Amino acid sequence: MRPRIVVFTGAGMSADSGLSTFRDADGLWANHRVEDICTHEALDWNRAEVIKFYNERRKEIIEAKPNAGHRAIARLAEVFPVDVVTQNIDDLHERAGSTGVVHLHGEARKLCSTLHPDLVYPIEGWEQDPEARSPEDGALLRPFIVFFGEQVPLLETAIRIASEADIMVIVGTSLAVYPAASLIHYIRPDVPVYVVDPKQPPVSSIRNKVTHLAMGAAQGVPQLVELLIRDFA
Repeated sequence: MRPRIVVFTGAGMSADSGLSTFRDADGLWANHRVEDICTHEALDWNRAEVIKFYNERRKEIIEAKPNAGHRAIARLAEVFPVDVVTQNIDDLHERAGSTGVVHLHGEARKLCSTLHPDLVYPIEGWEQDPEARSPEDGALLRPFIVFFGEQVPLLETAIRIASEADIMVIVGTSLAVYPAASLIHYIRPDVPVYVVDPKQPPVSSIRNKVTHLAMGAAQGVPQLVELLIRDFA
């Protein structure tokens, strides 16, 4: 039986598609205060700016295209059972052909009710009307995003997936955003870990064998996929 591969991706996965990262020196948080545009409280007192910020992110996402790394992960799933868990709010994995992607931090191309977040709706185009309301409960809609300070609803699902991995692939994440970064601590001790990132992530706490490909996603992931197919298929 072929090994189950779990691919865990962060902002660096989509940076090669031209999407802005959040935590780099020139990232989005360098130009915006988290408290102003990514908290539940900000949605109350700064609603117009919160909606504007995510409209801009949505427009960027729609204009972007999956890169070679996204496509390689979809190809990997043609050979192995693959689960993709991402911190990204874009849909580039899906547009490259991956299915069943677990989005830990939400999805930019969806909206949800401010009263009942499980009422979720796709949005046409990139611009949310700030006055749009849920057709089911009448509440104002908000971006379907996990704001800072909110619970991560799919965390338990992601932990279960990580615990079932035979191979763990980590792409383009600083491993600094918790609780998502804690997933690496739920894999079995014998599971090999492959990290694709031009920088050296903090992997000293990982007890498993780690192989680091110091490349961006568009270059490194296709190379890693070829390696995994060669060695494990």
